[in-house]
Amino acid sequence: MANELDGKKVAILAADGVEQVELEQPREAVENAGATTELISLEDGEIQAMNGDIDKGDTFPVDRKVSDVSVDDYDALLLPGGTMNPDKLRMDEAAVGFVREFVESGKPIGVICHGPWTLVEADVVRGRTITSWPSVRTDLRNAGAEVVDREVVVDEGIVSSRMPDDLPAFCEKVVEEFAEGRHERAAA
Repeated sequence: MANELDGKKVAILAADGVEQVELEQPREAVENAGATTELISLEDGEIQAMNGDIDKGDTFPVDRKVSDVSVDDYDALLLPGGTMNPDKLRMDEAAVGFVREFVESGKPIGVICHGPWTLVEADVVRGRTITSWPSVRTDLRNAGAEVVDREVVVDEGIVSSRMPDDLPAFCEKVVEEFAEGRHERAAA
């Protein structure tokens, strides 16, 4: 089952401060399943990854600016965590708009750790079941989500996990959901 994502293109939306392992492992999982990926960010150049929000990790080249892309360019979206990364993304109108349009499109999304902050800012978690890093859970509840404490949660194409320890289960479920493709949201 190494080809389940052949022909799929996955956007990875991240900024400086992204948790390195939450960028690398999901990217590797979808690429190993046959997808191509593009790292989308706020600016051209490189982004600085972090290890545990404290120690600088590697830098990663940006493929495209979020202000220059469209949801139509991609089949799925990855939103890695790290504290600073989603905090920067949720302050950028183009990034928030891209995430909102992605959710509205029904295309699958994988989000981990602090990544749901961008979903909160896009106002797309109301009525959804989701998990995250513990400090983000109040924000999710306040935005109308049902928050649970599980290693991986799937709600109509949105795959969420809590932390780096959850990456094996997260990566497996992301590949599965990305292979399924678009999910139509049930009427509220």
